[in-house]
Amino acid sequence: MTDESSHPPSPTPATAGPVILVDDRQSLPVDIEQLRRLALVCLTGEDRLDAELSVSLVTDEEIAGLHERFMGEPGPTDVLSFGLDDEDRRDPSAPPLLGDVVIAPETAARNARENGSDPAGELQLLLAHGILHLLGYDHESDADRADMWARQERYSGVRTP
Repeated sequence: MTDESSHPPSPTPATAGPVILVDDRQSLPVDIEQLRRLALVCLTGEDRLDAELSVSLVTDEEIAGLHERFMGEPGPTDVLSFGLDDEDRRDPSAPPLLGDVVIAPETAARNARENGSDPAGELQLLLAHGILHLLGYDHESDADRADMWARQERYSGVRTP
């Protein structure tokens, strides 16, 4: 017999909504449910009720390896987003895979200390930022940056300098 309370049911088509999976592979305390709620707010606000999102909280070492491998840049970073190609998904009834947002809480905490900001707020800002990248937003031009920053501030409640 399994404990139903420890495993929330998966959304069904009748109760469709974003699916948010969180994998915490690091040791700093993080409010996982707060991040899950923020991801839901972002996806709902962007009208992506059908999406499945993975959020990975990792060590500085792990994100440094990903940063080098995929961006060609040494050292840790605070957040990376990896979009997924959903064309080969075997279960057509499952929600579309949006991708994975990878966050290094240790780097985020260091950045928060340097900026005089709240570490929990920094994590919220990074999650909103990563999700928006997966949804196709970028900050290459001034206009795109202004739009993306306004959205991430609206969702996270954290102002970006």
